[in-house]
Amino acid sequence: MNSAQTTLLLLGALALGGCSGLPDQRLAQEALARGDTGTALQNYRQLADLGYTDAQVGLADIQLQSGDPEQLRAAEATYRQAAANSPRAAARLGRLLASKPGATLAEQREAETLLKDAMAAGERNTVLPLTVLYVQHPQTFPEVNVQQQVSQWRADGQPQAELAQLLLYRAQGTYDQHLDEIERICEAQLAVEDACYVELATVYQKRGQPEKQHALITKLQEAYRGGRVPPQRLDAVARVMTDPTLGPPDMESAKALLEPIAPGYPEAWVSLARLMYESPEAGDVEQMLDYLERGRAAGSPRAELLLGKLYYEGKLVPQDPAKAEQHLLKAAATEPSADYYLGQIYRRGFLGQVEPNKALEHLLRAARSGHAGADYALAQMFSQGRGVQPDLVNAYVFSKLAVQAGRAEAPELVVQLEQQLSPIQRTDAQKKLEEEQQYRGGGTMLRAAADGEIY
Repeated sequence: MNSAQTTLLLLGALALGGCSGLPDQRLAQEALARGDTGTALQNYRQLADLGYTDAQVGLADIQLQSGDPEQLRAAEATYRQAAANSPRAAARLGRLLASKPGATLAEQREAETLLKDAMAAGERNTVLPLTVLYVQHPQTFPEVNVQQQVSQWRADGQPQAELAQLLLYRAQGTYDQHLDEIERICEAQLAVEDACYVELATVYQKRGQPEKQHALITKLQEAYRGGRVPPQRLDAVARVMTDPTLGPPDMESAKALLEPIAPGYPEAWVSLARLMYESPEAGDVEQMLDYLERGRAAGSPRAELLLGKLYYEGKLVPQDPAKAEQHLLKAAATEPSADYYLGQIYRRGFLGQVEPNKALEHLLRAARSGHAGADYALAQMFSQGRGVQPDLVNAYVFSKLAVQAGRAEAPELVVQLEQQLSPIQRTDAQKKLEEEQQYRGGGTMLRAAADGEIY
């Protein structure tokens, strides 16, 4: 649609509906900022139908954030509508295809083309998803040396090239060997790349440097009050502060980051509830449930996930598998852990009988989304044969994947299964293992980065 046609359509809308009914992109953006997705969606959709590419991108962004598979397909179609006339839409379509589970070789190649073209047009968020694409799918891009490419982007001064190097360190498992470099990069980039608050917090937590950590938190709070960083960054830093795998948790500093942002950023209620879940001394169960209800009221899948986990475990609240299932089903579209717990509920017959088909569906989704325990649960399911026909080949495949995911019990199961496999079964298992590894590509951290959830 050319500009003259768009103008005629817009004038027609004015004549028919009057000024008060005219869709407004500014209103859509303001509604989205205050969490009124319905109003934003209504305005974006009307403007998108009139051919406005910015509105099409805004509409697709909302569709993408829902996490619903049908809405994800709608988002892809909407981005495609706008991609020919909008480098921003092309970049978003490229990121979507780059992070798409089970993407075809053609889609992976299309993602590369879209992202490169958007980069040439000056779009900023293209280097990271390209890095992820190359790391996840080396078989599709055998001609690309990822480290050389990232080094070239850094030399060219491409936006986010420094963050791409940090991402590569994570993918290579060498992050801890480069803490000094990460600190130098992020201290220099902090004013323009607010994701560096998370990286610096990680470095200081790993090193056990509370003085630097507290100074960083003070700077982060000042930047938030000045409107220079979004609340998501405070939430992410709070999670770093409470991650026991990074260092001794600092619950008080995390609460100080989360409490001021919670009223305007509902996900913070869930993070506060998780603090209490992981450290019961930080608050009582009633307070934790209140936080979760506030998160649920705002539509947070993370709140549904934690409530489902509480009722699944039965430690802080009475065990109730039916309630657990109810909450976990609401979270499963976007939270891989929800699929894991649902799979366990169905595998173990917590609702009265074993439901192997449902168990397989949810555990496989969780495993392919990177849940460390799901592969081992699948290996147990196929090796024990509870509710399903025992399948040594599948049991072996998933036990090997569980070893790669770091599951401590998995090596012993692998040894047991190896002794039972015939040579033909071993060959079949190796083929299936390679196919599953290729399907999965990189880990969830890399896919999240491609979607912009980390950076």
